[in-house]
Parts: sequence; C-alpha cells; structure tokens
Amino acid sequence: MQPLHCDTELLNFLQQELALSTEEITLLLNHRESEYAPLPMLLWQYGLISLEKLNHLFDWLEHRVSHKGNQLVCRVLIEVW
Repeated sequence: MQPLHCDTELLNFLQQELALSTEEITLLLNHRESEYAPLPMLLWQYGLISLEKLNHLFDWLEHRVSHKGNQLVCRVLIEVW
C-alpha cells in the first residue's frame, strides 16, 4: 500500500518539529496495544514528547484537518497512523 501524502507530512513533522528519530517512531508503532490507539497520546505516554510538544502536535493536527477539510486526514493522523 502506498503511504498517503498526510503520512509523509506527519512523519516530517514528527522528525523535524518534534525531533523524534526514525527509531523512536518505529518503536512506538511496533509496541502499540491497539491499532486504533491515538498516536499523539501514545507519544506522550511513552515519554517521547513533552506536554508542550503534545500541544504543538494537536495544534498542527487541528490546522491540517481544518485546512484540508478531509475526514480521512483526521482519521489517519490521529487514530490509525
């Protein structure tokens, strides 16, 4: 399956804005208890981002969803990614 454009945007944001490494992102995705667990909360729960960065991530997600007006973007970025 081809990655969605928003997946690439999210990966870039996590690595460039939140300074997460590829290894940290891979570790998180490999240890998710549920396929529908919200990614932002898992990042914070696992101590990969601070509360300040969590808020920054939510702001970015809200901006992306409100400007694209696309429910798929919201689902991919918040739940399934």
